[in-house]
Amino acid sequence: MSSPHLLAVGGAHIDRRGRVSGAYVPGTSNPGTLSEEVGGVVFNALRNAVQRGVTASLLSVRGGDNAGEAVGRAIAEAGIDDLSAVFLDRTTPSYTALLDHDGELIAGLADMGLYELAFPKQLRRAKMREAIAPADAVLCDANLPVAALESLVAISGERPVFAIAISPAKATRLAGLLPALSCLFMNAHEARALCAPATPATAADLARELRANGLASGVITAGGEPATGFDAAGLFQVAPPTARRVADVTGAGDALAGGTVAALMKGADLRVALREGMAAAMLTVETQAAVAELSGEVFAEALALVPEPMNGGW
Repeated sequence: MSSPHLLAVGGAHIDRRGRVSGAYVPGTSNPGTLSEEVGGVVFNALRNAVQRGVTASLLSVRGGDNAGEAVGRAIAEAGIDDLSAVFLDRTTPSYTALLDHDGELIAGLADMGLYELAFPKQLRRAKMREAIAPADAVLCDANLPVAALESLVAISGERPVFAIAISPAKATRLAGLLPALSCLFMNAHEARALCAPATPATAADLARELRANGLASGVITAGGEPATGFDAAGLFQVAPPTARRVADVTGAGDALAGGTVAALMKGADLRVALREGMAAAMLTVETQAAVAELSGEVFAEALALVPEPMNGGW
């Protein structure tokens, strides 16, 4: 039996992480270290999904600079079919994160103007239908502007469309498309941005409103607290396993989405799939890299540490 094929559309760019050595002091110079690697929410999630047994292709956009060449090499090394467009006169997008000593985000800077400019045009190309033909499902992130998201949903047809919210500001781009999404991955801040201001702040209340607004299923994460999942069968929570060591939280949410999507595509229901996503996230937290190794034995050990879901009803 062939592996399911996932088409991802969204960010693949340069991620830079500056980590403060001691206590962070605002408004002044802080000693620390700076690292750089190829990342992007959709690309990170896709690399996790590939390790969990799906084949994949990626449509992104990048510049004709050295950073763009690095992105291209990383896509090839991950065994992903690269459908991306290269704009020789443009700069490759990047994201720079400033982390405190414990690896938590202090601030981030997104230089992603090329996504706003190029994605709507790319998704209107006639070749997009050719690109989507072999896909069993589609994964996107909210780096795509609204026009591009609308085009992607339209050409996806009956295929499941999974989405990652990215940030509270960008999550709102998905507000008009909730009924078209099979599952949306978001944190509590992003979920709140998609709900009415008067909605109570609990994850259960946010999930109820998102369901009422047409979202079939979703996952609301809360850092080290239990994640809330919901679908037609009701609400449930999955507590994250305790990481054996915390190296860097970067990429944990991407890993959760990628691991969960891969399991869903292989036939698991959301309760089973989210446990796999949690295991992938734990392994990511334990490494300095944005994408961890999810080999069979290592992954099985991590999955054994993930608690069973706790049902919450509606």
